[in-house]
Amino acid sequence: MIEVFIVDDHAVVRRGIKQILSDDPEIEVTGEASDAEELMQQLYEKHWDVLILDITMPGKSGLDVLIELRQKKPEMKILILSMHPEEEVALTALKSGAAGYLNKSSVPGELVNAVKRINDGGRYITTSLAESIAFSVEKDLSILPHRNLSDREFQVLCLLASGNTLTDVSKMLSLSIKTVSTYRTRVMEKMNMNTNVELTHYAIKHRIIVPL
Repeated sequence: MIEVFIVDDHAVVRRGIKQILSDDPEIEVTGEASDAEELMQQLYEKHWDVLILDITMPGKSGLDVLIELRQKKPEMKILILSMHPEEEVALTALKSGAAGYLNKSSVPGELVNAVKRINDGGRYITTSLAESIAFSVEKDLSILPHRNLSDREFQVLCLLASGNTLTDVSKMLSLSIKTVSTYRTRVMEKMNMNTNVELTHYAIKHRIIVPL
């Protein structure tokens, strides 16, 4: 039995996802939360095979939660389920450690398949998203400054651009404030920027983070 945890701030959406998954005899929804705080309160209560995570939530965004979960429970398999179809958001989620990305408009047709594939250790994106990503590569988007960041630098960029302080980031990534400050300096140099406000504007413009 595949045990699933759902994180979405809309009760109706959680209920709909639960109904879709419960129709499959191999899947059972055994936990749910409306935001990051509720999720963290239950995180260590038991083991879940797959966590379905929304991006746009009150408080911490799903991308911030994703990065934090990769530190606290790196073995957890996470499927991002979002209303945002843009390839940049999907790429950000996958690069930050998500095992799959699915747009809510794709539900219910692909949700069960996505959960099963991720549970088996695979990754899942839709055919349309794969084509979109391929097209982006063909346009050579690697020239964008954030493409030249290391994985850790990219995580720091996302967290700072989401409004987190150096102290917040140090706690979420289990790094010293001095180390986070060093990463921030590297990010600023590579991005040719001077302030967190500039980082935030850039991140929103290029859909690296989704404004609440």
